[in-house]
Amino acid sequence: MKEKIVIYQVFTRLFGANSKENVEWGTPEQNGLGKMSDFTSKALENIKNLGATHIWYTGVIEHATQNDYTFYGIQKDHPAVVKGKAGSPYAIKDYYDIDPDLATNVPFRMKEFENLVNRTHKSGLKMIIDFVPNHVARQYNSDAKPDGVEDLGEKDDKTLRFSPNNNFYYVVNQQFAPQFSLSDKEGNQYVEFPAKVTGNDCFSESPNQNDWYETVKLNYGVDYQDNRSSHFDPIPDTWHKMLNILLFWAGKGVDGFRCDMAEMVPCEFWGWAIPKVKEDFPHIQFIAEVYNPNEYRNYIQNGHFDYLYDKVGLYDTLRTVVNGNTATSITSCWQSVDDIHEHMLNFLENHDEQRIASPFFAGSAEKGRAALLVSALMRTNPMMIYFGQELGERGMDKEGFSGEDGRTTIFDYWTVQSIRRWRNGGKFDGKQLTDEEKELQAYYAKVLNICNQEKAIREGVFFDVMYANMDNSAMNVQRQYAFLRKAGKELILVVANFDDRGSHTSVRIPSHAFSYLDIPEEEKEYTAKDLLTGKAEDVTLSPDGFVHIELPAFGGKVLKIRL
Repeated sequence: MKEKIVIYQVFTRLFGANSKENVEWGTPEQNGLGKMSDFTSKALENIKNLGATHIWYTGVIEHATQNDYTFYGIQKDHPAVVKGKAGSPYAIKDYYDIDPDLATNVPFRMKEFENLVNRTHKSGLKMIIDFVPNHVARQYNSDAKPDGVEDLGEKDDKTLRFSPNNNFYYVVNQQFAPQFSLSDKEGNQYVEFPAKVTGNDCFSESPNQNDWYETVKLNYGVDYQDNRSSHFDPIPDTWHKMLNILLFWAGKGVDGFRCDMAEMVPCEFWGWAIPKVKEDFPHIQFIAEVYNPNEYRNYIQNGHFDYLYDKVGLYDTLRTVVNGNTATSITSCWQSVDDIHEHMLNFLENHDEQRIASPFFAGSAEKGRAALLVSALMRTNPMMIYFGQELGERGMDKEGFSGEDGRTTIFDYWTVQSIRRWRNGGKFDGKQLTDEEKELQAYYAKVLNICNQEKAIREGVFFDVMYANMDNSAMNVQRQYAFLRKAGKELILVVANFDDRGSHTSVRIPSHAFSYLDIPEEEKEYTAKDLLTGKAEDVTLSPDGFVHIELPAFGGKVLKIRL
């Protein structure tokens, strides 16, 4: 059976944190610290019951931190080049190791990860982890690399600003001198000479605090200061090292990689590396964080990615519709990627984006319900939610390095209270959730489970009916969006209502839909089932006829009709 991928992204360090009260810039002892062991069979069962097929454990590979693990032989990081007390999970410190924060018993952290892989698979979920290919922590140092593996930068010629044999880029003869202090509380200075180029392509020894100053960019053979000239023959040293890292984690049993800022790495590398990984691990899936639509087809066809973020397309469009833009804009959005729609990953939240319920986005989780129907049910491509989204998490905590910005911190030690109450000490019994949280979670579970319970959604054909309703005065096309899905004798009509008022609407089903979807063309009355409520209602289908529907505010109908 074909599967529609539904990803539950979880920030691993925060999931199991249990402190009832948090302190700004707090320590793990004050604010809690989740572990891999918090993902018990019970926890994974509950995540699967939400409708997830995959879980993306964000931030499991060892990264720079202000927490001190020198007792375990792990090099300490200078706090001046670490963002937040916990540190960024995208400032990788050792590609071959698990973050010690996540381990119950630090010396056995890799074994604990392997156990997590096994538990995840036993629960029926597939496992995704981050691959961060563009940059590493400034003090990158692998103490866990396999025998015979050279560290990144170990044999670099630091007298050259660029060499295809180097792993890093250098600001020759210049000391790293960012536009902020490099001293710790004791006055100890961080010293880096020569300065390495910063991860966001800042080719200066003086990045500012808005730069990715805690990272250094990896060199894949592109000389950015010489008209981006490429030096890919022979294969650059970095390519081989990064391929070996991918093969290492694939060998641990993971099912996919979410590749951070994949478009900042030359597409040629992906086109070389991904097929090599799939030779040994054909089931592995690669998801690219790519934001330039002009590069989408390149990274799919030549880079061999399975899926790309649909951020600047569907995410941005639905965000504007939720906040008042016309729902008709959804049509032109899907049309722009229609030829590659199977490769687009839909989402409404992730660790980079603001929470739907935050005042920076919609101010209410309820306003995201209609968008969820569209994002999850419109096509056969993957769908992703971010932990706490299904509970209406607002992301309005002032955690420390991450301020009150509508996002859940990735830099600080913190307890996400909605998740803590859902977990309820590992019981997952719902007893600490509010009625509103329970109801929203049930709604998400209903929608996400429909993705694979219904063949018409899982693998069926899609038909947008909006063009036939632009002059339909009985439908508010500014705030309502309707489409059909069909497989075999099963037809599903989805109508999403972005408006704050419920309404009676009439959706015209164009005659072309009948011929295109092979729907019987004689006028006929059917008993439809609303998959969201389980209630039956009568529906009459006829070419260019109308389906009359009562729509709830901030929601919609998913009507299943057996032809």
